[in-house]
Amino acid sequence: MERKNAWEKYPEGTKREAVFQFAEEYRQFISNCKTERECVTALEKVAKEAGFVDLKEVMDKKLSLKAGDKVYANNMGKGLALFVLGKKDLEEGMNILGAHIDSPRMDLKQNPMYEDTDLCMLDTHYYGGVKKYQWVTLPLALHGVVAKKDGTVVTVNIGDKPGDPVLGVSDLLIHLAADQLDKKGAKVIEGENLDLLIGSIPTSEDKEDVKEKVKANILSIIEKEYGFEEEDFLSAEIEVVPAGEARDYGLDRSMIMGYGHDDRVCAYPSFVATVQTENPEYTSVCLLVDKEEIGSVGASGMQSHFFEDCVAEVLNATGKYSGIALRRALRNSKVLSSDVSAAFDPNYPAVMEKRNAAYFGRGLVFNKYTGARGKSGSNDANAEYVGKLRNMMDTNEVYFQTAELGKVDQGGGGTIAYILANYGMNVIDSGVAVLNMHAPWEIISKVDLYEALLGYKVFLKEA
Repeated sequence: MERKNAWEKYPEGTKREAVFQFAEEYRQFISNCKTERECVTALEKVAKEAGFVDLKEVMDKKLSLKAGDKVYANNMGKGLALFVLGKKDLEEGMNILGAHIDSPRMDLKQNPMYEDTDLCMLDTHYYGGVKKYQWVTLPLALHGVVAKKDGTVVTVNIGDKPGDPVLGVSDLLIHLAADQLDKKGAKVIEGENLDLLIGSIPTSEDKEDVKEKVKANILSIIEKEYGFEEEDFLSAEIEVVPAGEARDYGLDRSMIMGYGHDDRVCAYPSFVATVQTENPEYTSVCLLVDKEEIGSVGASGMQSHFFEDCVAEVLNATGKYSGIALRRALRNSKVLSSDVSAAFDPNYPAVMEKRNAAYFGRGLVFNKYTGARGKSGSNDANAEYVGKLRNMMDTNEVYFQTAELGKVDQGGGGTIAYILANYGMNVIDSGVAVLNMHAPWEIISKVDLYEALLGYKVFLKEA
């Protein structure tokens, strides 16, 4: 079934201005927040301004919670959970918008710095599913933190501020690349060759015992300007990301090109929809997690007990905690696992099945199932739940479409949906279509972003 183009809802004038205004807010967000830590810091600030109270404060002061109250929990600075308590008991379930805020990138290794032929380099380890050849010859930036032995934490942001230098990974000139170009795409650039070039001037200090003079000069700059030394890389989390702002894309400015649409293009409207929710029937939740791109593992990933523990604490603060109440609250919940879909690309039609593909401009995407091959690793939402969502979106004139991730046996992928479904919740994948997914610069449609916001608001209100 072919869906209409959502731009038809927004003719020139006030309605279209609303689409572009929200898109601009989002563009600024992803330009400024290129790591999960930066996302949490920025969104936590907005949540506080909107009246959300830290769940830790509720726990420490033994405060009581009631319908209409708003609380949030910060998971190690890399994840965030927001709750707007509903009129119905938590035991009756929650309406949950779940998304992830980590994105494919490169990370610095623990011992990253070395000198070779009078060039100073940083060794990296790529994170998530990337086409490694896409990361060469680009202007790159360093974002992250360095935790020193004395307990202080240094914030690193190099390459995105006005006047900053940028870094990069070099590539072979075409004249010498005959052997390289004979390799398969996965081998054109090897993981161990994704090293950053960061300097070439030797130190001016005349010390005979200093053999790597360019490295010595760079370390001197780092210590002077950023306040840490080489050994501190051992306890650092520094991500290598594309340098530069997200940009309007297309002559009609209908799209946005930026780093990290996967999955901040779903996380941001999920967050905004939750912050703007007042006095819902069922408790509204926005759950933003880390580590989805590497399997949702670790203490900040969806497979941790962080969210379950948060629900337990919220139940406790309402005076209604019990083991069975917690189980019921989770089991009775409904979830939109908000993650991106692969948009149909006219340049590569062979990998898509047109009747079941996502398209730019046709609104919020629902993926009943993801997985690979025979739906392996998929959540596969219940038909009754899908029917309810269809009615909800159509009644509220939210444009939506359904899709699969490419042709059967062509590939596949997964989200956090199956993890939440383990509690017995009704869960479906939903989100925004993306071109260039997992590339340094991805592309989304502004109207799809706006329809996602509208769809998420409807879900929190009516699910």
